[in-house]
Amino acid sequence: MSPSAVRSAVLAAADPTSSLSPSPSSSTPSVPSFQDAQESASNAAGWIEENWSTWLAIGLRVLLIVVIAAVLRVVVRRAITKLIDRMNRTVQTMDGTALGGLLVNAERRRQRSQAIGSVLRSVASFLILGTAALMVLSTFQINLAPLLASAGVAGVAIGFGARNLVTDFLSGVFMILEDQYGVGDTVDAGVASGEVIEVGLRVTKLRGDNGEIWYVRNGEVKRIGNLSQGWSTAGVDVTVRSGEDLDKVKESIDAVAERMSKEEPWTEMLWGPIEVLGLDSVLLDSMVVRVSAKTMPGKSLTVERELRWRIKRAFDAADIDIVGGATAPVEHSELPPDPTAAVAAPSVYSNTASPQSAAASPLVPPNIAK
Repeated sequence: MSPSAVRSAVLAAADPTSSLSPSPSSSTPSVPSFQDAQESASNAAGWIEENWSTWLAIGLRVLLIVVIAAVLRVVVRRAITKLIDRMNRTVQTMDGTALGGLLVNAERRRQRSQAIGSVLRSVASFLILGTAALMVLSTFQINLAPLLASAGVAGVAIGFGARNLVTDFLSGVFMILEDQYGVGDTVDAGVASGEVIEVGLRVTKLRGDNGEIWYVRNGEVKRIGNLSQGWSTAGVDVTVRSGEDLDKVKESIDAVAERMSKEEPWTEMLWGPIEVLGLDSVLLDSMVVRVSAKTMPGKSLTVERELRWRIKRAFDAADIDIVGGATAPVEHSELPPDPTAAVAAPSVYSNTASPQSAAASPLVPPNIAK
C-alpha cells in the first residue's frame, strides 16, 4: 500500500463524521425510469380492467333507478290530475240538474279537489323520490341503518317542536277528505262562526256576520256545526192575546202558508209545507202559537222574516192583535189619573202649633243666674 493511501485511511478513521455526510450524488432526487412508468401504467390498466364491469353495472343501475323514478312520478301525478279533473267534470254535469243546483257548490268542489290533488301529488312525489334515493345509496353499498336512525330521531324532534303545525295539517287533510264543510257553508266552529270563504290545509277562513274575517287553525277546531248541509228549519213564534179565537188564528196562518208556498222564489226555498204546530205556551193574558217549515240549507232566516211579515199583515186584516212580549200590557182606564196619588200626606210635625210638634220640642232650662 502506498503512503498516500495509508494516510487517507488514517484520516478517515480519525474523522467519524466524514462517513455520515451525504455525498453530492445522493442529494439529488431519483428520476423514475421508463420501466417504472410502464409498470405503473400496467397496474392501473389492470385495476381498471378488473373493476370496469362493476362500476359500469353500478352506473347503469343508478341510471335505471333514476329513470324509473322520474317516469313513475310523472305518470302518478298525471293520473291524479286526471282523476281530479274527472271529479270536476262530474260536478259540472250535475250543476244543470235541480239536485245539483241545491247540493253542489262549484267553488267548494274546486277548492276541495285542488287541496286533495295537492296532498296526493306531494305524498306520491315524497314516496317515489325517497324510495329511489334509498335504492341509489344501497347500490353504492352504503350502510343505511345509521341514516335511517338519524332520520327517525330528526323526525321525532321536528314532530315535538312543530306538533301544532303537524296537528293543523293532519286535521285539515281529514276535514277535506271527509268533506266536513266547504266554501259557501255557514259553520259554527266553536271559536268562531260564519261563512266559509277558503279552506286550507292549515287554516280555514270564515266571514262573520259583521263582515270580519276569522282565521281558524284546523287543529283547534274540536267540533263543527255545519248549518248548510241537509236542510234547515224555520220557526216562528206568534204571541197573541189569550182571548183570541184559535180557529181564526189558524185559518189566517194557513192562508198565508198556502199563498207563500205558491210564489217565487219561496217555492224553491220551502222543502216542506208550512205547519201550525200548535200552542207552545199559554199564560193568563197571552198565548204563543208555533209555526214551522223545512227549508233549503242556509235559507231559514230568510223564510222566517218573510213569514213574520205576511202573518203580521194577515192578522191586521183579520183584526187579530199581536202581543209584543210574553205578557200583554195592562189596559188603562178611561178616567184621568189622579196627580196627587203619588204624593205623600203632610206630616203633623210640619205644624209648629200641633201637640205632636210641642211634645217633640226640646225643653228650655230655667235661668238660674240672677
